[in-house]
Amino acid sequence: MGSAGAENDRGIRIAIDRGGTFTDCVGNFNGEDVVIKLLSEDPANYSDAPLEGIRRIMSHFLQRDIPRGEPLDTAQIDSIRMGTTVATNALLERKGETIALVVTKGFKDCLVIGNQSRPDIFDLAIKKPQVLYSAVVEINERVTLEDYAEDPERHLTKSDARAGTAEARTADIVMGLSGEAVRILQRPQRDTIRSQLQQIFDSGIKSIAVCLMHAYTFPDHEALVGEVAREIGFGHVSLSHELMPMIKLVSRATSVCADAYLTPTIKKYISGFQQGFEGGLGSKSVKQKGARGARCEFMQSDGGLVDVEKFTGLKAILSGPAGGVVGYATTSYDANTRIPVIGFDMGGTSTDVSRYGEGRYDHTFETTTAGVTIQSPQLDINTVAAGGGSMLFFRNGLFVVGPDSAGAHPGPACYRKGGPATVTDANLYLGRLLPEFFPKIFGKNEDEGLDPEASKRALQELADQINKETGKQMDVDEVAYGFLTVANEAMTRPIRSITEAKGHDSSKHRLATFGGAGGQHAVAIAEALGIKQILIHRYSSVLSAYGMALADVVDERQEPDSKIWKDEGDAVGELKTKMGALKDKSRHTLRDQGFEDSEIVFEEYLNMRYRGTESALMIIKPSKEGADDWSFGKAFVEHHRYEFGFTLDDRDIIVDDVRVRGIGKSFRYSEKTVDEQLKTVSRHEVSAEKQHSEAKVFFQGGRLDTPIYKLGDLAVGTSIKGPAMLADGTQTIVVTPGSTALILETHVVIDIQNTEGEKDTSSTATGEYEVDPIKLSIFGHRFMAIAEQMGRALQKTSVSTNVKERLDFSCAIFDATGGLVANAPHLPVHLGSMSTCVRRQAEIWRGKLSKGDVIISNHPSYGGTHLPDITLLMPAFNEAGDKILFYAASRAHHADIGGITAGSMPPHSRELYQEGAAIKSEKLVSEGKFNEQRVVELLYKEPAQYPGCSGTRCLADNINDLRAQVSANQKGISLIETLIDEYGEDTVQFYMVAIQNNAELQVRSLLKTVSKRFEGKELSAVDFMDDGSPIRLKITIDAEKGEAVFDFEGTGPEVYGNINAPEAVSYSAIIYTLRCMISEDIPLNQGCLKPITVKIPPQSLLSPSDNAAVVGGNVLTSQRVTDVIFKAFEACAASQGDCNNLTFGFGGNVTGEAEVRGFGYYETIAGGSGAGSYWEGTDGVHTHMTNTRITDSEVFERRYPILLRNFSIRKGSGGRGQHHGGDGVVRDIEFRIPVQVSILSERRVYRPYGMAGGEDAECGLNLWVCKVQKASWETSLRRLQQSEAGAEEQGFEERFINLGAKNSAPMKAGDRIIINTPGGGGWGKVGDEPALGKGNNPTLAWKKGSHAAREEMALQA
Repeated sequence: MGSAGAENDRGIRIAIDRGGTFTDCVGNFNGEDVVIKLLSEDPANYSDAPLEGIRRIMSHFLQRDIPRGEPLDTAQIDSIRMGTTVATNALLERKGETIALVVTKGFKDCLVIGNQSRPDIFDLAIKKPQVLYSAVVEINERVTLEDYAEDPERHLTKSDARAGTAEARTADIVMGLSGEAVRILQRPQRDTIRSQLQQIFDSGIKSIAVCLMHAYTFPDHEALVGEVAREIGFGHVSLSHELMPMIKLVSRATSVCADAYLTPTIKKYISGFQQGFEGGLGSKSVKQKGARGARCEFMQSDGGLVDVEKFTGLKAILSGPAGGVVGYATTSYDANTRIPVIGFDMGGTSTDVSRYGEGRYDHTFETTTAGVTIQSPQLDINTVAAGGGSMLFFRNGLFVVGPDSAGAHPGPACYRKGGPATVTDANLYLGRLLPEFFPKIFGKNEDEGLDPEASKRALQELADQINKETGKQMDVDEVAYGFLTVANEAMTRPIRSITEAKGHDSSKHRLATFGGAGGQHAVAIAEALGIKQILIHRYSSVLSAYGMALADVVDERQEPDSKIWKDEGDAVGELKTKMGALKDKSRHTLRDQGFEDSEIVFEEYLNMRYRGTESALMIIKPSKEGADDWSFGKAFVEHHRYEFGFTLDDRDIIVDDVRVRGIGKSFRYSEKTVDEQLKTVSRHEVSAEKQHSEAKVFFQGGRLDTPIYKLGDLAVGTSIKGPAMLADGTQTIVVTPGSTALILETHVVIDIQNTEGEKDTSSTATGEYEVDPIKLSIFGHRFMAIAEQMGRALQKTSVSTNVKERLDFSCAIFDATGGLVANAPHLPVHLGSMSTCVRRQAEIWRGKLSKGDVIISNHPSYGGTHLPDITLLMPAFNEAGDKILFYAASRAHHADIGGITAGSMPPHSRELYQEGAAIKSEKLVSEGKFNEQRVVELLYKEPAQYPGCSGTRCLADNINDLRAQVSANQKGISLIETLIDEYGEDTVQFYMVAIQNNAELQVRSLLKTVSKRFEGKELSAVDFMDDGSPIRLKITIDAEKGEAVFDFEGTGPEVYGNINAPEAVSYSAIIYTLRCMISEDIPLNQGCLKPITVKIPPQSLLSPSDNAAVVGGNVLTSQRVTDVIFKAFEACAASQGDCNNLTFGFGGNVTGEAEVRGFGYYETIAGGSGAGSYWEGTDGVHTHMTNTRITDSEVFERRYPILLRNFSIRKGSGGRGQHHGGDGVVRDIEFRIPVQVSILSERRVYRPYGMAGGEDAECGLNLWVCKVQKASWETSLRRLQQSEAGAEEQGFEERFINLGAKNSAPMKAGDRIIINTPGGGGWGKVGDEPALGKGNNPTLAWKKGSHAAREEMALQA
């Protein structure tokens, strides 16, 4: 277990991982290790599993049976180290402390709204995670940042008063901790705070979370609230600036709530745990009681240990899994060979994946667990959707694994509790899990082993269903193996993403597998990722506990900053001073925990980004032997190029945070590394007598006689050729044919030979292909993975906030005719519309394209949606280069492409040219050469030739984003070429068609079901745009064929305005609504539209002429078309039916005027969602055709010259009913400089409809609040007479002016815009008993590190 020098050899060392199902304990005394595994919950035998584990370990080493309940003597113990799921479980089950949130006035609903996106774009019953607090207190205080980042003049304010000093109490402008000037607008009143908090205290709440606007840089007001709360007597007070002083109100508020919610629960657990000991626990007790006390440390989410006294809720969430990462990082990484390692921890319900390379842990600073997004340094761990208990289904012609899990009760079928078929059952049936090595803890008396017969029955049922539905004759072996193959494919997708999203190549890693089920899948996963070597530690089944024993004690410190990086000068000096102060604090804390200075080392970081971007990178101090090297700037540029593929040399580098990680080195790992052992080990073939038994195990192609070996019987250096099974009481390792296992002192190493890619065997005797449902499921995954990886490449290499942060883009692959094959579910409005564009371009360029060509188009009559959405498509040819096999395409929303207003979303456009550059069809890249000159003409020069129009206001961003789109398309093409190498051209093309046919069948079955529900009657609906234009729809379903005609006859004519919607938009709305109503995960492709005939009347607003304005069609009319389809199907009440598009800014290059440097900002704002037959509507969320995030309130004020007065739920705006519609929001923005403000919205006249007797929701309302001169006949008369008395004071009054739905106004400093967004309609009659269904989200428990944060973002954009 490693050694810690002689002075520590005085007692037993214990490391424990208390997991959800099992508690693992590793004890070490005088060089001997003992391992104990016990159930985490076993109330009949013991009350606390870790205490029981310690009792058994002490009994073993002291050689006497210590009775249960006898206090354990800490004098015998050197140290206890523990990881625990207490915090995660309290979060999942929502069983933490009752808390109140204290927040700045105007932001009481900041956590209800969150980032306004919905977790699943196709779920009409939107489920957002519940907030953790029970009450909210709004404090009447307010500060803001004086300067703004987008200022073209880069003006910087200075002040002598500093935050936290006496001067700050009276000064108007104070320098914050981050070096930014803070303006104090409203100081809080101590007495008012006291009476507000006293009320909360008297109501029985004893724990509070405090998060005030900009407290990360100006903590004085938060500190005052904390002081008053402690005087009142609150048991726990969490202040956001103490926990994590980083910008972002929502993330900081969620984190501080999680801390206040969980810390009291953890303290209760710890005090109960401490009562089981005689003597004390923790570094204090060691100091006070000398030999009587024992060190006790808990593992934190960042992979470092902390003294028991300092363990808090916020840092406890990944406590268990963090131990596993430390375990494999310490035991599997070699600092000399520097081969990076992917950790693969496969458990019962899910699999945790992480990466360790470059000799340090990957941390992420914003993660989501149990629906709660937390801002705090955590190891970057991501959960993958398959574990041993993942359930198996055959749905709609596809093999499906998870995400539903059988859990521990009833568990897999083989657990003898009547459970469903799972991955474990498939492994057991195929001989890949050996019952004799599995604990006998099943059956009525908990003394029976696994039940292979039950697994066989469950899998036989699935095989019967599959054969009945497909007409095939698959045996149970093929079916079980098919499910394992699909499970492996589902697991490799995210692993690829985690590595490739950060610029790493997964094939250049080793795979370290641990956890109960890892050994059965490791080889298949490694082969799929191109990994050649797998490492399995001898303690792999208890590696999390083993990792606790090897971990270091860590003290994390961080402070905000805002300096511009310069290699020379004052900035570096000031940063060094700040870093030095943090190191001193950290050193002091670690000394307190008993560390000598010689045992303390520091990792020093700066969190850096380019100006105008939000993608900050945490850069570690470059290491040079003996030198104090501060070349952070150079390191940042290199890291940025590695991770994102480009640098922005003309932009400033900003330092956002200074961070120190103080490490107290406690135990040294003394074993030889794997690489050292591999050099010296003498290998020999395994001898026949070592074989324990033999079994028939299924591998690809059939069952093989496979020898089984007990791991304990195999000597170091033994080499075992596959097929073979290696097992002991805690794990089973499958060695496949063609791979070889080698036994080392510390590990089993499996080397994988290059296996041949499986060429296709699904053609029949006549040479025609037959659809193989397993392969169909795999190709479904592979095609979707390609579209997702294109999306990641685009997000990674793009520059603009719109693409990189708001994720306003989509990527897809198409067959040779332009039919959609797979579209990563980014934006619903792009779903069907890209195909129209690709088809049109494919016709125009037929026979004229070469390899490496890229076509650009955004014109509405060529399949575009609105002009800012620019589509790039690229053909892929066969080997001979004479035939196009498929297309890759990407569409991204560019922040500006010219036109009459900044942001290219004008509320008053009448003609297409007023909305910016319109490109019908141009070659952007010819045989690999990017034509930048033509881009400048198209986007910058041509739009400015029209009256009142400017060219693009951000040309450099446009060019960078177009290059990113080209590289995303290239990524898609190279991935499909790999797929063709693996399976052959004919097979890939065959399955491109098969996957479309599969989607077509599912839509046909939906239409048949709907037809039964409405007994064949015609479905029809009408709704109106605010200008009175009707959108009419009649749906006729042919029940026998499962076909439907969507006929929009009677829809209003083209409008002399911008709410015209190109035909492609209606196709997107139809695909989106059908997918929502199927409510199962089906492939989204052209097949969905095959059973649908769409009739759009020519010259209507849904089929406008070439030059009609369309900017509102994509964001407003698309929502109304969706409302009309759902109304016809009676699926749900109307949602807000609007995107509330707000733009403001100044500047441009209008013809005939001097060019003005300025900025533009664009956002869409949430509203209420409609209620349905079994759900309530949701407040403050984006619905239907959009799902983009809102800029965080603090970031918004840092970047732009605004003051956000209020962002809250608009109570009562949802329609009443049996199920209430969701409420809209109120967003009140004050401008601090003169800007042009535009709003483009709908549902300001016609209310969102209720359904089934539910009431309509309230309309939206846009108000301009401005100061106007007071007027009366007397003042007018005086002005006329120009009173002799000289100029007298003129009074001003505040006026509220209704802007209507679509307007633009020049607003002065001090003017405000208040946007009240519409609610969602109600369902059912008011007063009827609610009939709510409960949907449980199986993914809630997953750990979502940085990859998932990006992934979720991409899925939500």
